[in-house]
Order: sequence, then structure tokens, then C-alpha cells
Amino acid sequence: MKKEIMLGNAAVARGLYEAGCQVISSYPGTPSTEITEEAALYPELYCEWAPNEKVAAEVAIGASIAGARSFCAMKHVGLNVAADPLFTASYTGVNGGMVLAVADDPGMHSSQNEQDSRHYAQAAKVPMLEPSDSEECKEFARMAYDLSEQFDTPVILRLSTRVSHSQSMVEWKQPKAQKLKEYRKDPQKYVMMPAMAKQRHVVVEKRMQDLRNYTEECPFNRVEKVASSSIGVITSGVAYEYVKEVLGESVNILKLGLVNPLPEKLIKDFSKGLDTVYVIEELDDIIETFCKKIGVSVVGKEVFPWTGEYSQTMLKEKLLHKQEKHFTYPEQLPARPPVMCAGCPHRGLFFVLHELGLTVSGDIGCYTLGAQPPLAAIDTTICMGASVSGLHGFNKARGAKSEKNTVAVIGDSTFAHSGITGLVNIVYNRSNSTVIILDNSITGMTGHQQNPTTGYTIRNEPTTAIDMAALCHAVGIKRVTVIDPNHVKELKELIQQEVAAEEPSVIICRRPCALLKQVKHNPPVHVDTNRCRMCKACFKVGCPAIVKGDGAASIDTTLCVGCGLCTPLCPFGAISEPEEALK
Repeated sequence: MKKEIMLGNAAVARGLYEAGCQVISSYPGTPSTEITEEAALYPELYCEWAPNEKVAAEVAIGASIAGARSFCAMKHVGLNVAADPLFTASYTGVNGGMVLAVADDPGMHSSQNEQDSRHYAQAAKVPMLEPSDSEECKEFARMAYDLSEQFDTPVILRLSTRVSHSQSMVEWKQPKAQKLKEYRKDPQKYVMMPAMAKQRHVVVEKRMQDLRNYTEECPFNRVEKVASSSIGVITSGVAYEYVKEVLGESVNILKLGLVNPLPEKLIKDFSKGLDTVYVIEELDDIIETFCKKIGVSVVGKEVFPWTGEYSQTMLKEKLLHKQEKHFTYPEQLPARPPVMCAGCPHRGLFFVLHELGLTVSGDIGCYTLGAQPPLAAIDTTICMGASVSGLHGFNKARGAKSEKNTVAVIGDSTFAHSGITGLVNIVYNRSNSTVIILDNSITGMTGHQQNPTTGYTIRNEPTTAIDMAALCHAVGIKRVTVIDPNHVKELKELIQQEVAAEEPSVIICRRPCALLKQVKHNPPVHVDTNRCRMCKACFKVGCPAIVKGDGAASIDTTLCVGCGLCTPLCPFGAISEPEEALK
């Protein structure tokens, strides 16, 4: 067929295509997002963005029961949201094969926690595959469907940031033509009320035993023996690549591709006669604990770290006791914390919230950066949707006085994901809480995906857009106001008015993301150096386009989009539009 260097996530999408997957439903979450975006490029595959991961998993389950090969993807914290349907789908099993991809994020490059998704595979009692490069991403995704249908189970494909976002060679194969399997009404299999679920649990335990037998000689695990070495390494995922790069062919390696269940006999046979066996696995001690449980002595977390990403450098230090040489600059380089983009529609809101000194219950999205100085406006960030529910709990704990000094902030996509039910709770259980929805017309944090509020599908086809104002009214919020957050004076007055009200309210701050292609920008603003007194009032908005010049503030014209947020902030009128500067 063809060979191509592919991103790990793109290779997974290729595997879905080759396997004849028919229905794909996902929620974007770094580092998993590109799987579904790449899959959408194959016109034969039905793809959609779901409102959240639970819905995506349920769509995939429904499609599987209907007889289609189905798929859903999410990041590790998304699997928390999808855990409810996953655990029960383990009981029902499948009709058409079902694969769920979860991308862990060791090192927390774009996540609020580190989490090892292998625990979910163990707890839900479903098989989990873990590829180590792009070729395996494609092959494991393709082969997962056969495994799913052979053992009547959902299959989890575990990725990580480095596997998802690295590139290596992939060999394409002809796609399989898949027909819908026949659907037969079978309440004993698919209706999980207690009487049926008890019977299905027996089936799950029998399936796990069958999988344990299968894993001893399955194609996902392999042994790389070196006759002259008395050292062994048991590893999986991207850690295998690091082991190969650091140790090469000098040690015996057991590479595990099927990481749940683990192969007892294979591990014992591999370890027999070896002086030392290391277990090298990112995050938790899943393989290590299993080895010790079956009586195999291994070296693991007493040497290798529990947190963060592994690397070749770390393995050299731990295994070979070699320190990498590093070049250091004599100058002290300044820290570069992440900031909201120039022209970000959220900046004006956080400037106002900071000025008002309100306690702000935050959420997951670009706007989480509002916690950073100089805006320093956000007090808490827990998980998707927690801003709304958390605000209600905070106010219930601290009483009516708290309601006058607190707000929640949540993005449009996150509101559709899991903010609506929290708003219902505010209305139903009566707290006079103020929720601010930051509507930037896109799912910004993960790279501009459509969502139910934008009016477009994953393939940019027009569809019905949620009317958030009407929805808020429908759940019982009477005070709903839409405002441009760059109108900071009016916004400040509105927030003061709404937090003082004796009933719950919603403010929708509506302004599109500055990075959207359809957004037309104004020319950069201008600083009159004769008027500038370096009072630094303009620096309070934290815009990266405003920099310190020679005795005056300066505008980086390569960044400024002319949003005008800074213009009224200057008490000396030193910042103006280009036309005004020429007068």
C-alpha cells in the first residue's frame, strides 16, 4: 500500500478507517483531540463532537449495540466523566466492536492532574492496549475491534502525550468493508437491572479469565531476548522507546502491549534466570504490583519516579548512573508563563473581576489563565462544570453575604459540557448566585473545535446552535444579560448590579476568539510617548502586546489586533487608534 510518517493520533484514525469503524463520537481534550479531527477527513466515517465524554461513550455504546463498529476518544480526565457508561458496558458487552481511546498526560502539559487510566481498565474489567509508536497506534486500533468482538467487550486504547503527539513511520493497509451486524432484542444482555446484571457479572469474570489465557501468547506482547545479559526490563507504552534508546540490545525486554489483563506465565518465564528485572512504567506501579503479587522480584518505584514524564535522560541517570552534560547561559533567562492571547475576549472580564475584588469560581478552558498575574482573578479551578456547582456550594456554606461577592466563570463549550446541570441546581436549590458564561464562539483551549453552541458540526456543516440565553431562561433564570466584555465600564456596572440582586442571574460575555479566521481585526493601537507617564495602568490587563519601551509603554504591532481594550484605561489619553493618532 503506502508508508507515511504520521502523528500517533492520526495513525489511530487510520487504524479506525482500516478496521471499518462506522460511528465516531468524541469530546475534544488534549492530547486526544486530533484522533477525531483526523478521522473526520475520511468521508466514509461518521464523526461528531459530543457535548461531553459521557455522551460520546453512550453514543459509541448505542452504535455498537446496533451492530456498528464504534469509537470514542477523550483525555484522561474525560474518562472520569465517561466512567459511568463504561463500567456498565463492560457488563452488556458489544455487538459491533467498540473501542475507547484515552490519552493520559504525564507531566500535565495541558491538564489539571496526572492520572493513570490503567486503573479504569482494571476496575471496569475490560482489556486495555497500549501502543508505543505510531505504527502500533494504527495496528492496535485496527486489531482492537477483532479483540472486542472476539471477547464481547469494549476495549480501551491507552495513549499518552508523547505517543499521541510524536511521529513515526506507518504502513497503510486496505480498509476492511464492514457491514452492520444483525441486531436482536436481548434484554438479558442489554438491560442492566439487578436480575440481569447479576448474571452478566458472571459473564464478565469468565471473560477476564479467558483474556488472561489469551494474553500469554497474544500478538500485543513480545519478548526481546539477549542471551549474554542477566538483566531484564518489563515495560510498556512510550517507556519502551526510551528503554530501547538508552539500553539498545544490551538487556532482555518484555514489551507489554496488552496491559490489562497482564500475563502471569509470560512474566514468570521471562524473569526466570535473570539476576535483576526492572519494571519501567510511567505513573503508577500497575505492572510492578502485579509482578510482586505473582512472586516475581522486580525493581520499580524505589528507583523510578511516581510523577511526571519519563525520558532518556532520566533512564541514563537511574540505570547507567550517567549525568547528561548541559550548556547553561550566563544570563538569567526570564520566566515565560502562559498568557491569554492579544485581543482575547476574556481579558476585559478578568480585569473587571480583579478590580471588583470578587471571589471567582473558575473552570477549565483558556480563561483559566485569568488566575495568572496581573489579572489574578480566579480563586478555584477543579474540573469541567465545577465552577457553577462549586459557586452554589460556596454560597450555601458562607451564606447570603457571600452571594454579593462571588461569581462563577465558564466557557460556552464547557457550559454545554457540564455547566447546565449546575445552573439547574442553583435554581432548584435557591442560591442567588451569578454565573458568567464566556462565549467566544468556539472551543478554544483544544484548538478551535465546534461545539453545540456554535451552529456547526465537526465537518463545519450548519446545524442548530443552542441559544444559551433562552436555555438559561428555560431552566428558571429570569435575569439573563448579553454583553461585550470589552465594554469594561458597562460590564463592571452590570456585574455589580447582578451580584446585588436577590435572585440568581446569568451574564453572557459574548465576543469571538481573536484567533478565529473569520474575525477581522483593527490596526494596532498607538502610544503617544509625549503623553505616556509610565503609570503602568495599561499593564494591568496583562496583554502581551503591551511592552515596556524606552521611558514609555510601547505596542508590539506584530501582536496587537486593535481590540481597543487598553485605550480607555490610560488616564492620560496616551493610547489611541491609528486614525486618532494622526489628528
